[in-house]
Amino acid sequence: MTTAVVAVDAAAASDIALALDRGGVHAVAAVSASAPAAAAADALLGEEGRQLLAAVTGADLLLLELRRDTIGPALVSLCDRHGVRIVPLLGDAGDDRLAGLYGLAGPLPLADAPGIAAALAAGDVPAPAPAVPRSGRVIAVWGPTGAPGRSTVAVELAVELARDGRRVGLIDADTHAPSLALALGIADEGPGFAAACRQAEHDTLTPAELSRVSVALGRGVEVLTGLNRPGRWPELSDQRVTAALGVCRTWTDETVVDVAASLERDEEIVSDLAGPRRNAATLAAVREADLVVAVASADPVGIARFVRGHAELRATIGATPVVVVVNRLRGGVLGVDPRGQVRATLERFCGIREVWFLPHDQKAADAAMLAARPVLDVAGRSALSAGVRRLVGEAVAPSAPVAPTTSRPRRARSGRGVFARTA
Repeated sequence: MTTAVVAVDAAAASDIALALDRGGVHAVAAVSASAPAAAAADALLGEEGRQLLAAVTGADLLLLELRRDTIGPALVSLCDRHGVRIVPLLGDAGDDRLAGLYGLAGPLPLADAPGIAAALAAGDVPAPAPAVPRSGRVIAVWGPTGAPGRSTVAVELAVELARDGRRVGLIDADTHAPSLALALGIADEGPGFAAACRQAEHDTLTPAELSRVSVALGRGVEVLTGLNRPGRWPELSDQRVTAALGVCRTWTDETVVDVAASLERDEEIVSDLAGPRRNAATLAAVREADLVVAVASADPVGIARFVRGHAELRATIGATPVVVVVNRLRGGVLGVDPRGQVRATLERFCGIREVWFLPHDQKAADAAMLAARPVLDVAGRSALSAGVRRLVGEAVAPSAPVAPTTSRPRRARSGRGVFARTA
């Protein structure tokens, strides 16, 4: 008789076990959904862990409620070595994309216990979806020194890009002042981007591993947090960052990278040419990017700093497309016609003719900071959200233009219609 271990947290666990027994599949154990992954990763020790591993490796099937905390490389490898087939079950809080990342069969609905038993008895479990190689974009968000709003723009870009069904990765690669974890209420003790870079150096980084070390923000956005101490900047070397971003292209459709301001190359002022560089992560990210979003602060000091930094940016990235965003636009510091003054300045000194503006929406920004959430979540109808929506739709990810449909001219009707002229 076929044996199975049921790893489900929902109340449907007993219903699934009973339905399996009626269908000729003996449920030898029912455990919490996260227990097999914890036991496989040696996080569940003692007699309880040994008994669970013995039950899982001795069974034919592992019916697993699919969530980010219930699946991992260690569990998949353990089941592969012992010939145990993982049958993913999808509940309301599950993520069906995890099945494709780990090469599992298509998930079955968790709430349909009779359907699960019938599918196993008939062998109608969906086959694993063929792996489609993804070639996503890398978007670097850069801005000069002086806090022009790089991190805010990076977060809002990522969330807005995910609204259209894209899968988006958000990375904090700032080696001077990482802030995404604090701004989004995420614990920064996790592995994050530094762990991904270390694995990329040894060629062991995979899309599944990126999903494991990232934090789900919701709306299809996954966050790789930055360094919890700026002093750890040597971990983000040029080679590591370049390799990690290469794997990110196969992980998500869009990868938004928040980088530091400095683009200085210090090879000429140090004697150790092979040593680590403080700005290596920023330089590697903007060079690897398919698009650079350059953020300037809408005030005289911010525009002056941007004009100086833009030349250095262009010398670093060459012909890579750049979208210029002027953030916190208001008339109080620029006088009459602030848009016109900014456009004229950037065109005169930088040759920039296309500029996008984001308004100074302090109320929405404060509400987002207080809630540790993106502005789109707490003030979706704010002027700032509308500005980001326009920026994404027109510059970052413009939709394909729809060809106008040609209609045949209608023949004029005789007689008096509703819109006929009256005497």
